[in-house]
Amino acid sequence: MAVTLTPAALERVRRFLERDPQALGLRFGVERTGCSGWGHVADLARDQRDGDTVFEQDGVRIFVDATSLPLVDGTEIDFARQGLGEAFLFRNPNAKAECGCGESFTTEHA
Repeated sequence: MAVTLTPAALERVRRFLERDPQALGLRFGVERTGCSGWGHVADLARDQRDGDTVFEQDGVRIFVDATSLPLVDGTEIDFARQGLGEAFLFRNPNAKAECGCGESFTTEHA
């Protein structure tokens, strides 16, 4: 089991963590949303919760809750400039289909 960050995403998360010394790392998971069912969510982790799995990559910790883990296991998180904006990109091998707008995804099991 693993969730990994590309070098660009790792650098971006480090910058967020430097600005917020109380943050423990990155919290990554899913929530029910959109027309396909699941949406990726990423934020700074403020605490470690019961059931969290913690991955560490080059000193950056990634916290994933137990409900999200089977849906995001194997995901590679990237960071890229897109047009005038910037965004985290999620390469999730569990996503079998995405909605037309790309905001949500579905899996074989949900």
